[in-house]
Amino acid sequence: MAIARQVLCLSALLSLPHARSEPIRYRVAEEAESGSVVANVAEDAGLAPAQLSARRARLAPEDGRQHFRLERGTGRLVVAERLDREELCGQSGTCTLPFELLLANPLQFFRVEVAVEDINDHSPVFPEERVTFKIPETSAPGSRFPLEGAWDLDVGSNSIQAYSIAPENEYFSVSFGSRIKGKDYVELVLEKPLDREEQAELGFSLIAVDGGSPPRSGTTQIHIVVLDVNDNAPIFTQELYIGQVLENAPEGSVVLSVVATDRDVGVNGDISYQFSQTVGQSHSIFAIDPTSGEIKLTKPLDFEATENHELIVRATDGGGLSAICKVLVEVVDVNDNAPELVVSSFSSPLPENALPGTVVALFTVRDRDAGANGKISCALEDQLLFSLRPAYKNYYELVTVSALDREETARYILTVTAADAGSPPLTTTQTFIVDISDVNDNAPIFNQTSYTMFVRENNVPTALVGTVSASDADVGPNAKVTYSLAPAHPTEPDPCSCISVNSENGHVFVLQPLDYEQVRQIEVLVSASDAGSPPLSANVTVRLVMVDENDNAPLVLYPTQGSSPPSNELVPMSAEAGYLVTKVVAVDADAGQNSWLSYHLLRATDPGLFAVGAQSGEVRLRRPVMERDAVKQKLIILVRDNGQPPLSATAVLSALLLNDFSDMRLPHSSLATEDEGGSLTTYLIISLVFISLLFLTSTAAFVALKVCKRKEPKGGHVLYGAGNLQSNLANAAAVGTLPHAYCYEISLTTGSGNSEFKFLKPILPSVPPQHCGMGGDTNDEQDFPRGPITADMAPDNPGTFSAEQFNSLSLN
Repeated sequence: MAIARQVLCLSALLSLPHARSEPIRYRVAEEAESGSVVANVAEDAGLAPAQLSARRARLAPEDGRQHFRLERGTGRLVVAERLDREELCGQSGTCTLPFELLLANPLQFFRVEVAVEDINDHSPVFPEERVTFKIPETSAPGSRFPLEGAWDLDVGSNSIQAYSIAPENEYFSVSFGSRIKGKDYVELVLEKPLDREEQAELGFSLIAVDGGSPPRSGTTQIHIVVLDVNDNAPIFTQELYIGQVLENAPEGSVVLSVVATDRDVGVNGDISYQFSQTVGQSHSIFAIDPTSGEIKLTKPLDFEATENHELIVRATDGGGLSAICKVLVEVVDVNDNAPELVVSSFSSPLPENALPGTVVALFTVRDRDAGANGKISCALEDQLLFSLRPAYKNYYELVTVSALDREETARYILTVTAADAGSPPLTTTQTFIVDISDVNDNAPIFNQTSYTMFVRENNVPTALVGTVSASDADVGPNAKVTYSLAPAHPTEPDPCSCISVNSENGHVFVLQPLDYEQVRQIEVLVSASDAGSPPLSANVTVRLVMVDENDNAPLVLYPTQGSSPPSNELVPMSAEAGYLVTKVVAVDADAGQNSWLSYHLLRATDPGLFAVGAQSGEVRLRRPVMERDAVKQKLIILVRDNGQPPLSATAVLSALLLNDFSDMRLPHSSLATEDEGGSLTTYLIISLVFISLLFLTSTAAFVALKVCKRKEPKGGHVLYGAGNLQSNLANAAAVGTLPHAYCYEISLTTGSGNSEFKFLKPILPSVPPQHCGMGGDTNDEQDFPRGPITADMAPDNPGTFSAEQFNSLSLN
């Protein structure tokens, strides 16, 4: 008979998105094809189809079998495999397949229950294809002969509804109904007395029909053998026997005994017991003694598999008459199953900035035992940061209760214990290892509050002067520290370009040589930043202190060196020992002991006449002045610092020993001549020779130029610079005789036989001698420095000499 398959999809009775709401319920007919649509569960749960994929929606059945499949694109719930209600739920009046719809980010689940409705896909089946009855011919009309009814795996209206006989006969009819606790019975009813001599055997079919559409039927053959005499059938003392046995009872244990009696005697009164063949397999677990009627265990029982066992016992006497009774064996539960903990969802690692109340895990607990043995309690051991929260029925959530800190604890090992209420209780533990992922919540920390580094001046470029170091309590990129220079304030300019810091290891380098005399210390701000998002940073002040090197020689401030004429100190002839002649003043640009100066008398005309204070630089008379002492005293003072190696400078000064201070012009003539005559004479001779040669060359060139142009010369000025002369003058300046270079101007007057040399003032040091221009202004003229020229040779105009006078100069 063809079976029409139909999928019945009903809308959810109640769909709420939270775990504590009522479940979403659907109905579907069994034997639905794979891919059949049950309902749109996303719509009933209040979810958009796009959320299913984004939040990784999935189904989590309790029994582990995927009976249904979720289409994330549409949100439809479809049948994943063929549903056989009889296989899933047996003879149960209802058949419900529960599962959870789980979503992540955030963790959420919905309870869904799908009821599988029965269809008429099974025909009634009799235990035996042929049943033989031996009925005495003395049986009165109305006698009833019990039969084992047919078995239909379907339930409700699809189960057996009627029995009939075919072909109909005048001797028997069939009667059926319910007597004991809803249990059905089937009996043959004798309608007319039997006559073995007239008909010794009868045969017909017994048909069982269910209430399906279309109906299904099952048939067994009935064979009637008519007997003589034995007119009493066995009778059980009870129509229903009920026994209880512990599920851990050993094999061979006696469950109960059934008793039947027969009023006949002899062979017709001997009763034997046996199990009737039934569709179920309960009889294989038990055995019955055919004589005593004791029912014993042959296999271990399992309350969780079957709570009740129903047995059919037939008692047959020697004459072939029989009676049947029902035996109900109730299995008593013992606490032999530990609780089961099934994890539906678990989130690890967990970010350390997770808010309190974040769901870490969702799990369900169940116990296959019943009663107190199946009551479960859950506990979390020794944790202050996590707790268990009941969700829905036997579901629990493992949640955080306070803030987490990975730097304090990077991993939590959580143990959940599920215990039943049996005696003794059985327990199951589940360990959750929760790793805490890092969040960039720690800024780098320098190992010092500030850094002071030292570098000697005149350092080599890119000199390593120190290292800054910062650590970050985070891990991974959040702990990778890079260093850089930063301005103290955002409005300030960029930090000093002479300092650099290595971004990887924090080495601090000085990029260029430094001068202690220009800068004593430099302060920069070094920033340490991690690689987090957003990055965190810390700043530290780095103070770079320059260490002085002895790279500056002392500078004599007084007496002024290199001046022309040199300064002279006047000392009265009457001065006593200790008389302060002068004080040498010098400074040193270095610092510390490099700037400590000491003064020493290096050379003197009369070393025994003067003494120099080593620390003060005071020049005093060591003894009284005597007549035999030279009037002009020249002293060279050595000024030396205390560096390593020491640097020094010399100060040259002259002292004039005078009877009184009325003859003040002496130093301007003869005294100066005595001191400077020797060296100046040599230089002047060389200079005059070159000047004379230049004069002759210039004169010849000038005459030739005039002749070529055929013009009368009116007058002019030609300025000659003698390179060798200037070199010699420069050398003279080095020893203090002629401190500056000079330019000499030749004045040629038309029609005059005299030529004059005019000596101009020194050229400024910033203008090289070769840059002197042609011609000159008389305002720039000055007297020739005092030298070894006799007074009687000087002309009326000081500093101006005729050519003849110049050639006839006598030098000392």
